[in-house]
Amino acid sequence: MEGQDRGVPTILVIPLMQFFVGVLLFIALLHGQRDLIVLSLLVLGLVFGAKLWTRISLSGIKSHSAVDKRKVFPDETLILRIDAENEKFLPVWLQMQVPISGPIYPSSGEKTLIKEDSLWWYQRTYFEWELTARRRGVHHIGPPHILAGDFFAFFSREKKEQELHQIIVYPRIVPLKSFPLPRRDFFGVPGAKSPVQDPIYILGTRDYQPGQPAKYIHWKASARHHRLQEKIFEPTEQEKVLLVVDVNQFASLKAEEEFENTLEVVASLAVRMDKWGYALGLVTNGALVGGGPAIVPIARNRQQLPAILEVLARLQMESKGDLIDTLRRGLEVHWGMSCVHFSYEEDGTHAAAEQYFKHRKTPVMFFVCQPRFTSRKDRSKVWHRIHSVDDIRIKESGRA
Repeated sequence: MEGQDRGVPTILVIPLMQFFVGVLLFIALLHGQRDLIVLSLLVLGLVFGAKLWTRISLSGIKSHSAVDKRKVFPDETLILRIDAENEKFLPVWLQMQVPISGPIYPSSGEKTLIKEDSLWWYQRTYFEWELTARRRGVHHIGPPHILAGDFFAFFSREKKEQELHQIIVYPRIVPLKSFPLPRRDFFGVPGAKSPVQDPIYILGTRDYQPGQPAKYIHWKASARHHRLQEKIFEPTEQEKVLLVVDVNQFASLKAEEEFENTLEVVASLAVRMDKWGYALGLVTNGALVGGGPAIVPIARNRQQLPAILEVLARLQMESKGDLIDTLRRGLEVHWGMSCVHFSYEEDGTHAAAEQYFKHRKTPVMFFVCQPRFTSRKDRSKVWHRIHSVDDIRIKESGRA
């Protein structure tokens, strides 16, 4: 939508000065001062010609903006590019302004995204910025504001485009210490040491191999393929880990810094476990920017880690209800699953969560930002239940 005329700092765009030039022209006409008449007419002609030029400057101006990345990590750079074209014979002065919401800044140190250029007839140009995302969250770039005017940039008119780019910034990945994950193996012997396969998870079918038990035959698939097919099972060595983030205490205590630190640990743990080949899932009772489910079911595929990181990026320090109710409504408990639970401090919700997972025979490990124990002796006593987030996060130099 077009806005009002916007003049650049020059004496010619001041209405009072235009009035004085008009008065000067009148006086020159009265006294027959030809040179002064010509000068006044040239000034007024330039001003009103520039105004007319500006009125039609936006017609035929087309632009398109794009970013090379829409999902980044903190301190990662992305490129914003805006292509502009003047599809008319009249040359124009063009300025591009791009508003940004959130901590995304130009790498050059500029505070605003403003660039300008002059476009001749049927000419194209582009504006490019290198931006750096500073903090986790969902941020927006645009929509661009186009200012076009006469070639001397005396006057300009503004048009707001519709292109809005959403940038998702994942939590920062931080180094973590190793810690023993609670496990419950279906057959009692972990990993490749187990001589049997897990009959709970069926990955697919294949041609029947002689010597396999008849109970592994997939009769429907055999009838479909007109030859015997047997089931392919998921091996027991694959760990299944559920990451749980309880937002309630962070929201009530307004512990924003601890909340961000916890999400960095959760994201780093998810990246590490995905690299190890674990099947992962995520549950939280927090509200997400843009809405959507706050549960990522446990699975092992290429889209699983990006889905978990996106939920963590969209997660707000705003509770949507009780965590146990969220678990009961949307969680499918997998046999052999382990749970890692994150919250601000120990309270009654830990007992409820522990009881919930104990009833489902799921081992759980709790991490809190503010543990109640203080001494090393007290810490060793409760290490099997509740741990401090600081115990697994490696402090980086230059960071708290």
